[in-house]
Amino acid sequence: MWWKRALLGVMLIIGVFFLTVGLQPTNFQVVRTAKIAAPSQVVFAQVNNLREWEDWSPWAKKDPQMKTTYAGPAAGKGAEYSWNGNSDVGEGKMTITNSLPGQEIDMRLEFVRPFAGTNDVEFDFVPDGTGTIVTWKMSGKNDFLGKAVSLFINMDEMVGKDFEKGLAQLKTICEAEAGIGMDTPSGKGDDAPPPANPPATGDAAATIPSTPPVSTVSPPPPIQEKQKSVEP
Repeated sequence: MWWKRALLGVMLIIGVFFLTVGLQPTNFQVVRTAKIAAPSQVVFAQVNNLREWEDWSPWAKKDPQMKTTYAGPAAGKGAEYSWNGNSDVGEGKMTITNSLPGQEIDMRLEFVRPFAGTNDVEFDFVPDGTGTIVTWKMSGKNDFLGKAVSLFINMDEMVGKDFEKGLAQLKTICEAEAGIGMDTPSGKGDDAPPPANPPATGDAAATIPSTPPVSTVSPPPPIQEKQKSVEP
């Protein structure tokens, strides 16, 4: 019977699909790194304070009308950030679970929609000369649905693009902030050479003797004496 062969074919396709999904990796990780020309404490402060994320987070740009709420301390361990937006950003909550000043920040990322799940997020800050190397990492586990989605969506490519945009915006903000502190009141920066003869002020001006002017008149030629001849 033809319908038996058709049913057998459908069952075979379903079996192959389930087998393929089951063979997908259980763990996943997305990592992106950027070098920022700013001290580690400047970069750290932008990430450690969740209220600052609105200025550089890639998801804030996707939905300007996204509703955000905060709980706990303003920054550091225990700070919470919840969001609820359109289909591009979904709904979820982020909580800082560990904060080592200038070194590392760990977070718990909980998604409500479009898919429920919990992932771990980590930021590492490594000083590099006058700048900082920042690593943004997200890791988690794939359930059966997550494995099935991974067959059609490249998680590293999709999330990685957002990480790259966020790090680029974080770089712009931190470097601008660091640049403000490097300017001097004269606006010439610390590397500007000092004036050749800075004027003296206060008591120092009274104790510095004035330098006499240097004459530019050439001195008269020396007078040559005539030698007397001595007769023998």
